[in-house]
Amino acid sequence: MNLQSIKKNIQKNGLRGALKKYTKKAAQMTLGIEDHEKKYTILLLTNKDSDNTGDQVIEACDRSLLYMIMKNLGITNYRINSKPATLVRKPYEVATGEHLVPAENAIKDCDVVVFGGTPVFNYLYQPIYARTARTIELAEKYGKPVIFAAVGVDRYDEGNEKCRLLEEVINKPNVLMITTRDNFDSLEKFKYKENTQLEIGTVSDPAVFSRAVFRPYLTKEKGTKKKIGVFILRSAGFTDNQIDLPREKASELWMQVIQELEQRGYEYELLTSGHCSDEAFLDHLICDCGVAPEKAVFNVNTPEKLVGKISEYDAVISCRLHPSIISFALGVPSIGINWNNKVRGFYHNIGYDNRVLYAETITAEQIVDKMEEALAEGVEQKEEYLMSVYTTLFAALKRVLCPDNLAKPYTYQQLESQLIPYEGTSPEEYQAKLRRKFRRAYGNYNRLVEKEAENKKRIKEFEERSSL
Repeated sequence: MNLQSIKKNIQKNGLRGALKKYTKKAAQMTLGIEDHEKKYTILLLTNKDSDNTGDQVIEACDRSLLYMIMKNLGITNYRINSKPATLVRKPYEVATGEHLVPAENAIKDCDVVVFGGTPVFNYLYQPIYARTARTIELAEKYGKPVIFAAVGVDRYDEGNEKCRLLEEVINKPNVLMITTRDNFDSLEKFKYKENTQLEIGTVSDPAVFSRAVFRPYLTKEKGTKKKIGVFILRSAGFTDNQIDLPREKASELWMQVIQELEQRGYEYELLTSGHCSDEAFLDHLICDCGVAPEKAVFNVNTPEKLVGKISEYDAVISCRLHPSIISFALGVPSIGINWNNKVRGFYHNIGYDNRVLYAETITAEQIVDKMEEALAEGVEQKEEYLMSVYTTLFAALKRVLCPDNLAKPYTYQQLESQLIPYEGTSPEEYQAKLRRKFRRAYGNYNRLVEKEAENKKRIKEFEERSSL
């Protein structure tokens, strides 16, 4: 214990909190507890570094839930090592040797690997599935159990080799539990019938606890005029999912939606949950379609800003999933525009199938009509559903860490009242988030420049051959 660590502890916990911590530590050392109690390490893998701040909300809620599970189990000597789910940095085919060192070190140093609330099985047009597969293999190599809690699951396709790779690793003996928030039918197909050690199920998303975890950042009062938050999706989001709503049609739809909102007397804001390509499309709506700049919200780069913004609204219209989940958590009525089956799955799980609209057939009038219906009905939350992500993860960690422990999971009231609030994004963390976001944006820009240069070269070669 040195002066620098004491100073940091006081800055983080305040003088009273730091004193309490060191008093407890001194008592433990006196009793010899620190030397004899096993220290556990939970390796938590999420999309914490994603531009999409909805993923950052998940990570914050996951950590708070894990703290409560360890308290519930009576385990005091532990740490949560939170890392991005892309811990394996290189694609599956080349993730060998030195590319695996950071992942191997983190896995060797843990007692259990927990994937928390992320779409780590996505293989249809995202590469994260391959990193997930390699992580499971590394965990098997070092004898570490793996738990997937409230993850997104792509549809099952036995003819797809990427899908078959996932199916193989998911059924390894060290994978103990997989719960999903959206696509249980597919998950059932992934599991081998003879695989008895693997438990599967449908649960709530960790972000359903946003109200408690982000309580310091919630808006206390709303204006007299109802205000609607409209979360848009990147220009290729629909077409990437085989939905015939290209950029031009999507632009027209959103312009009609805000016109409908204006005609019915609502305040509104167009915004994103931070994804670069979503923000680029929002900029297009301003520059090319006539959206007033003051009606757009950019730079939602922290989870507390996302949750805080949603708490300002009386209702939400969203393509992205997590604004819908956070709205539900805060008791804000929302409707979802289905561009991916996970949106439909979530609304089905909360009992509001009627609040999903399908992009291929909707009109602006239907969107606003459905929003007004949701406003009139309000939001009903069922405790059993809310608690499902906690109780299943509690049972899985108890099975791994202390199978003889007689503790029962907290009730909803016990859990919500004790959840540790998010500590906020520090200035240093904020700058790091921006650096990562800009680096990804610049990488996309450079790839486009290279592609354009290649196209120019091909055109020139074609013209030269044509002139012969």
